[in-house]
Amino acid sequence: MFLVTGLPTELKVSFWIWFVGGILGMLGGMLGMLASLVLFAAAPGAATLVLLLMLLAAAVGAAQIVLALAMKDGKHWARLGLTALTGATLILAVANAMMGVGQGGNWATFLISLAATVLLWLPNSQAFFTAARSGNTSSE
Repeated sequence: MFLVTGLPTELKVSFWIWFVGGILGMLGGMLGMLASLVLFAAAPGAATLVLLLMLLAAAVGAAQIVLALAMKDGKHWARLGLTALTGATLILAVANAMMGVGQGGNWATFLISLAATVLLWLPNSQAFFTAARSGNTSSE
């Protein structure tokens, strides 16, 4: 599951960025869900929104893990999914900047996701996915 032998260095780095980011996203979402329970006593409406957002964060983290594992196996659809997640982080960063909320964490998340995404599309990575599509990869 965690073996990255046979992957180009670019994909090894990208895999670990996506995988660890997914774990952190899931944990943050779950901790946020627990924290939102306290908010129910004071502001049930706001607590419901926070709870839903934290659930979404945990689900995105889980999806990120699944996509990273599939990407490691040479699945092109997983690479596209991770690229789409990077687009979503850009939209969230812009939305937060326009609303004047947050502390810049969304921009850091976007930049890290962008770096991991660029690694997915470099020539060595392209060659790996092309070989995987034609069944010519070795996982030794």
